[in-house]
Amino acid sequence: MTTKIKTGIIGATGMVGQRFITLLENHPWFEVTYLAASESSAGKKYSDAVKNRWHMQGDIPSYAKDLVVEDAGKFDQAIGKCSLVFTAVSMSKEDVKLLETGYASRGFAVVSANSAFRLTADVPALIPEINFEHINIIPVQQKNNGWQKGFIAVKPNCSVQSYMIPLHALRLKGYNFKRLIITTLQGLSGAGYPGPSAFDLIDNIVPLISGEEEKSEVEPQKIFGEIKDGRIVHDTSFEISAHCTRVPVIDGHTACVSVEFEGKKPTEAEILECWKNYSSVPQELKLPSAPEKAIIYREEPDRPQPRKDRDQGNGMSVSVGRLRPCNVFDYRFVGLSHNTIRGAAGGAVLMAELLAAKGFIKG
Repeated sequence: MTTKIKTGIIGATGMVGQRFITLLENHPWFEVTYLAASESSAGKKYSDAVKNRWHMQGDIPSYAKDLVVEDAGKFDQAIGKCSLVFTAVSMSKEDVKLLETGYASRGFAVVSANSAFRLTADVPALIPEINFEHINIIPVQQKNNGWQKGFIAVKPNCSVQSYMIPLHALRLKGYNFKRLIITTLQGLSGAGYPGPSAFDLIDNIVPLISGEEEKSEVEPQKIFGEIKDGRIVHDTSFEISAHCTRVPVIDGHTACVSVEFEGKKPTEAEILECWKNYSSVPQELKLPSAPEKAIIYREEPDRPQPRKDRDQGNGMSVSVGRLRPCNVFDYRFVGLSHNTIRGAAGGAVLMAELLAAKGFIKG
């Protein structure tokens, strides 16, 4: 990348927006030149807009402090200031759709951390290691909407990241699964700030995250799907039953997974070999945010643990452990990923790097 791509962050003052701010500091391909948020933050320097509500470790990166925050709803203000925008906003699904199509229709590459378009048939929902070929739906999306340059690509649900790559590694070797039961234990930062009250979470687990189980049961079928007749067709050869819970952990989504295979069934040794030798397109392309190892298997009997393992691979690796036989299905294991890095901003940055490497985003 000889010239950095000018980049905007829409929703820059929120929890995920702040994570984008930190991850894009000194990024070799992307230069943040535009910030936007709600009307109440518009016109302020970024440091003033997040005063007393900066939630990342360390100080605000110096490059962002004096950038003036614009009104996210005024799309034309971004024209000429950036060509790529990351979106992470707290709005209704319909308002998110209006926002993101507003930018895409004006020629921006929109890489979204929001859920509004995740199940839209011509919008890729990318985990770059798994369904990188879904970027080929973008010209169809542009034709369907009459867009010359702009497009929308979205990041899947944060909780599915902790087990989708380990499952993909098995599928690559011909081990197809039929049914999965998954229980997630999801960190507080996934709810944004301020999230659930301390009174709700201390000495407690909340066994409901509204809409999360439905996303966890359907989005994997799209991710493992394929492009047919100008749309992404879901892979319905497997079923997921999901239980999604909120636990008193700041960062890190853990998943307890039971798998039933269909047809050829691997041994434990074969599963471990799949995981330990796994590599995919982001590693082959040496994308800046790609971890050297997308899957890290922990041999310790009590790992992975959020506090000890969520930052592996700069927060982009999936930590896996406790592989063992299942008394009901075939095998069970525990997966863990950092929900605001791999599961949100970091996963979106990796998506944008893939899109840039493949020529869909240009400076």
